[in-house]
Amino acid sequence: MTSLDIAARRALGACAALMVGALTLTACGGSANAEDDGKGGEDSKTSVAKIAISAKDGSTGASINTTGVKVSDGKLAEVKMTVSGSGQVVPGSVSADGRTWKPKEQLERGTKYRISATAKDSEGRTAAANSIFTTVTSSNSFIGTYTPDNGATVGVGMPVSFTFDKAITNQKDVRSHITVTSSSGQKVVGHWFNSQRLDFRPEEYWKAGSKVTMKIDLDGVEGTNGVFGVQKKTVTFTVGRSQVSTVDANTQTMTVVRDGKTIKTVPISAGSPEHTTYNGQMVISEKFVQTRMNSRTVGLGGEYDIPDVPHAMRLTTSGTFIHGNYWYNKGNPPFGREGTSHGCVGLADVQGAGGSTSAKWFYDNSLIGDVVIVKNSPDKTVAPDNGLNGWNMAWSQWAADSAS
Repeated sequence: MTSLDIAARRALGACAALMVGALTLTACGGSANAEDDGKGGEDSKTSVAKIAISAKDGSTGASINTTGVKVSDGKLAEVKMTVSGSGQVVPGSVSADGRTWKPKEQLERGTKYRISATAKDSEGRTAAANSIFTTVTSSNSFIGTYTPDNGATVGVGMPVSFTFDKAITNQKDVRSHITVTSSSGQKVVGHWFNSQRLDFRPEEYWKAGSKVTMKIDLDGVEGTNGVFGVQKKTVTFTVGRSQVSTVDANTQTMTVVRDGKTIKTVPISAGSPEHTTYNGQMVISEKFVQTRMNSRTVGLGGEYDIPDVPHAMRLTTSGTFIHGNYWYNKGNPPFGREGTSHGCVGLADVQGAGGSTSAKWFYDNSLIGDVVIVKNSPDKTVAPDNGLNGWNMAWSQWAADSAS
């Protein structure tokens, strides 16, 4: 064989090797412009499941209520949520249809979390998604403490009352995201007393036996510039029997009316001429079997400091109670005769809150939210925002605030 023939054969061999290499590259990589014929190629192995984590990766104002994971065209296989840094696991659960995952409890504000999720489509192909994010901080969010609590049974005078931890300037928006409805059909309206307190009530006392539902939808609502709500929940409570008790400062008696019928007339001792009792409609907001009362806490001098006042029920924020009195002059009891208190309404009682007394009877037969009306006192009418006492504001004024 000549040198020329050898060279030609080598050239053909090299070309064949290049062609084989080219075919090998084509088979492994495919063409960027090729169309999938549905019979092969890596694209056919990609999962069609699409995972969406509500808190975007890198976000710093994620919701503490609605953060979760959803999948379309597939089902979740695994979701793991942890506190970033500590690695503490956040418990959660997947829905019955396998398409959503939510934390079991509300997240903490101002906390960094990590979510890793995988899902599979109907062909068993896996998709994955991850997000590291931080929830809204305390400084950039607001919450409202409220009464009554979920599941409570209350008296007919009990308003829904919110106290917010930040001053609210967008009051109309915040109020519109809290709705209060009653099974009685009564119209319920909200009223702002100041920048941090919002109360709701109907025109007249709640109907006895009605169910009241409060829907709080403040998550993401801007309360003031750059400060957002974080609450999203539904609260229900029950209105019990109707009980309205009227204290007459002239006769020093209290008449207890339940469901329209007088059930008891109790002798009392209201405020003295020097320390009169407010007039008006007052709502029982707290109950204590025993509590300490110190005159200095209500702006008086060292006139009294009683460590164990029995059967005490708060009527105003400023310190008006209806309570038992065991320190009265046993030789000259004031009940039913004269006012001797520092503005409270006193009933006969014994030290230690035991025994069968007028104060114990009234305490045992009263609910948070029951109404105590004081009349014929030389004092002024209690302010509507001094306690849960918005009933002392005319409905036209109350409702006018809501319309603004």
